[in-house]
Amino acid sequence: MIPEGDLLHVVTRDAISPARRAAGRLLIWGSFALLVGVALVQALNAAGRLDLGLANWRPTLYAYAVWATCLCIGQVVLKGEQGKRLVFVLPAALFTVAMVIFPLIFGLTIAFTDWNLASLSGRKFNGWDNVRQMWADPFYWNALGNMVWYLLAIAVEYAIAFGLALLLNAEIRARRFFRVAFLLPLMLSPVAVSWMIGKSMLEARFGPLARLARWLGWENPSFFGSPEIARLTIMVMDAWTFIPLMMIMLLAGLQAIPKELTEAARVDGAGPWQSFWQVTFPLMLPVSVTAILIRIIFKLKLADIVINVTAGGPGGATDTVTSFIFREYRDRSNVGYGTLLAMVYLVLIVIFMTVLMKLADRWTRPRT
Repeated sequence: MIPEGDLLHVVTRDAISPARRAAGRLLIWGSFALLVGVALVQALNAAGRLDLGLANWRPTLYAYAVWATCLCIGQVVLKGEQGKRLVFVLPAALFTVAMVIFPLIFGLTIAFTDWNLASLSGRKFNGWDNVRQMWADPFYWNALGNMVWYLLAIAVEYAIAFGLALLLNAEIRARRFFRVAFLLPLMLSPVAVSWMIGKSMLEARFGPLARLARWLGWENPSFFGSPEIARLTIMVMDAWTFIPLMMIMLLAGLQAIPKELTEAARVDGAGPWQSFWQVTFPLMLPVSVTAILIRIIFKLKLADIVINVTAGGPGGATDTVTSFIFREYRDRSNVGYGTLLAMVYLVLIVIFMTVLMKLADRWTRPRT
């Protein structure tokens, strides 16, 4: 009897003999045992328990490649046609493990060591010393506090981006020209922006903006001398670079709204503000949340403008966590402590973004 339905995407179980199943399991678990054994030997060699003269972890990498290959072959041997389908997914998953999980584990091992590149003693385990140092480090907590101000600035950036999107969605002259012109800051590298604006236009003696401020009555214009003004200047430079990204996303959302809805609201007597608040803004909420989340991700990585313009000054007023960690690596050569700071920041980002995405899902969920 021929089964009914779509037979094109139906995969039946192959008749696989017990000997073949045993061979597949032996192939998978044997290669896995080889991987664990090589990794254990390398770990003992790195800890000084064995002296095999292994300079790096390349043997473990080779053993992992062997295990990954045997795992893919073993799935085909064990499951036949269904195993062939798994082979389309397994390489991507194994590559992710190799490029994300393994470096993360290696980073954790470094985070609990005293490893200063300027020291002759090399890397050595120091337990919780780095954690205690972080807990008592006022500059790290200052950088975390600055990130709160930088994240709060996204609300203003969102309002500006929404206003520009509404403007470019309206029937105005030279609309296509303005769309391209407003996207130009996004096309520039943040490093180029930091040198073009921070080091040139905002230069206190000869910069054109400093001269304009002096002409307007500011006797000694210094955009990076005061902590509050320096932080605000960095916010403006970063906003000028990334507001076009939010604007183009919001503009795409506005263009996806059917014009019949706004026309129906106008026919019902709604004014421009009522039409925006009751029709446009609720429909734009999913796009707005997406744009804000993406902007938050970019903001949490803010470093290049700060590093090139102020180096965290004055007095750490413009420091971000990323720029502070960068200086721990570059200026102090403190690899162990810098890695711990990065790992803690990664955990904070994961927790923060997970909570934020759950709240965003609740806000954008249709209410019945």
